[in-house]
Parts: sequence; structure tokens; C-alpha cells
Amino acid sequence: MAPAPDPSLVFAALPVATIVLDAENRFRSVNNAAEQFFGASATGLLDMPLAELLPPDNRFFALLEQVRRFEARVSDHDLTLESPRMHRRGVTVHAAPLPEMPGSVIAMLEDGSTAQMLDRQLNFRGAARGASAMAAMLAHEVKNPLSGIRGAAQLLEQAALEADRELCQLILDEVDRITGLVDRFDMFSEHPVERSAVNIHQVLDHVRRIAASGFAAHLRIIEEYDPSLPLVWGNRDQLVQILLNLVKNAAEAVDPVGGELVLATSYRHGVRIAVPGSSQRVHLPLEVSVRDNGPGIDEGLRATLFEPFVTTKRGGQGLGLALVAKLVADQGGLIECDSRPGRTIFRLSLAVPPPGAETGAAA
Repeated sequence: MAPAPDPSLVFAALPVATIVLDAENRFRSVNNAAEQFFGASATGLLDMPLAELLPPDNRFFALLEQVRRFEARVSDHDLTLESPRMHRRGVTVHAAPLPEMPGSVIAMLEDGSTAQMLDRQLNFRGAARGASAMAAMLAHEVKNPLSGIRGAAQLLEQAALEADRELCQLILDEVDRITGLVDRFDMFSEHPVERSAVNIHQVLDHVRRIAASGFAAHLRIIEEYDPSLPLVWGNRDQLVQILLNLVKNAAEAVDPVGGELVLATSYRHGVRIAVPGSSQRVHLPLEVSVRDNGPGIDEGLRATLFEPFVTTKRGGQGLGLALVAKLVADQGGLIECDSRPGRTIFRLSLAVPPPGAETGAAA
């Protein structure tokens, strides 16, 4: 008969964030998943009061008091755990008393934001496919007639009087403008994407140099990289395009005085998604983020942020983030946005290269 497993090993291996709080709501035990959930190491969390992470009026404290008062298991759903140090929404908490430790509570926290992110990502991909279909239709139905109009205008210009040539030139200019707009839509068309193993830090350094020498020259750019991060499985040129777009948007959003951009990378264990129509699950442990200290994105826009024609810029066409969503999907990755006043962060979740993959070109 096999020996019983060590309870401490079982606790550490649980895939759900699990913590033990004493009677004064100080952390007494945390497992590996809880370290990831709270974004801190076990060493940093142990003996820390929960009040240092959450405001005292948070619903989590009321749940803990219910557990102690009734000495019974209590569950709550759709909690928001928000403070300057953390930002989690849609959290489900299951808590129970620990008779061996009077006043202590063991709690399991399940982050529903990942599932919500995946739902949004499927919507983003659907929007990208819709834009792709629109691009194909525009290319076929609009660009061909435009070529005929432009040719006719050029012929008319040759025989026109001086006063009428200005009108012919106006026609040519407008035809070129419409053609340019249609070409922008063509970026959404489906094209084969060649992927390879890419050093994401070289990509970020390339983007940072472009930004620092141009549109973000007046801002402070901070790098928070995980030097042990493995290579990313993606298309280098598209990754540059994605990150350059996000960095440019962030630079335009922040105040020129005191504006700050943070480029960061990290490794997240356990991020897997199911591929629609397949039993395959894709591992996306590599996180790349662009953070700014701007005013934030209006809550009413967040749900549709990656859809075409959604923009907060005056004169903007709302195609930049829609294109980003499509390109991220082409990398086999996910993108999410977390925004509140003073802090907006775009996170990319990307895959590691499959065994035997070739390394992409250096930045």
C-alpha cells in the first residue's frame, strides 16, 4: 500500500489559489497558485495582513467574518479584489473554518477574469473575421471601379480647360484617398503567417528605440523584463507592428509632463486555452505588457475596444486596435486590456516555440 501523500505537498500542488488566514487576517499559508494570483512570493505574503492588499470595506472581509461567526463554509461569486497593488474581477471564493487553528480560515480563489478574457478574445477574433470579409468585398467591389474613374479623370484632364483641370485633379485626389482607405482594410485580409522562435526582448528593444527617437521622445520608458523568459513563437514583423501600435497609443494617451510607459515581460504558469472545434489545448505562458499612467479608457468602450471603428481619438478611424487583435490572433495568442484612471495595461499572452522550431531573425 502506497504511503499517504504529505498534506503540505498536496496543498502546494493545488491548481487553484489557496490561502490560510489567521484570526487577524494575516497570511499563514499560500500555495504556488496563490503566489501567481496575488503577484507576490510566499516569502512576501506570509505574515502580511490582508488589509495591506485590499481595502477594509471589500466583500472578502465580510465573507471571512461569516465563516468565523457561523463556523461554516461560505462561498461568494463575482467579487472584485481591487487596490493599488492588485486588480481582479469576477473572482469566486470558497472559504471554510480550520478547527485545528481557531479563528483561521482556508480560502480558495478562482479568477473568473481569465474565462471572461477568453470570451472577449473569441469576440475579437469574430470582429477580425468580419473585417476581413469586409476588406475582401471592398477590394473587389470598390477598387476596380476606382481604377476606371481615375483613368477617365486623367484623360479628361488632358483635354480640359485650365479652369476644369482643378476639378479633374480633385477627382484624382479623392480617388486616391478612397483607395488608401480600402488598402488599410486590406490589412485585415487573411494571409498565411510564418512563425518562428523570436526573442521578444529584442523586439521590445527595437520598438523602444523607435518610440524614444520619435513619438515618445518626451516620455519616460521603463523596462521590466524577466531575463529568463524563453523565446516566443510568432512572426517578428507582426510582433513589432503589434507592440509599436500599443506603445504609440499609450504615448498619445499620457500627459506629456510626467508621462510614463512601462514595457514588461513575465512567465505565467497554467495559462492554457481550448482551441474551438478541437480537443487541443494551447499553452500561452509568455506575457508581454504595455502599461501607461494616462487617464484610462472609458468603461463604456472597453467591451468593444478591439472592434473596428471604435476610437477615442478625434479624427481616428478606429482600425488600429482592431488590427492589433487580428495580428495577435494570427500569432495564436490572446490580448486583454485592464484600465482605470492613472493605469492602463495591455497584456499579450503568447506561446513558446514547439520542439525543434527555428529561431527568427534578430531585431
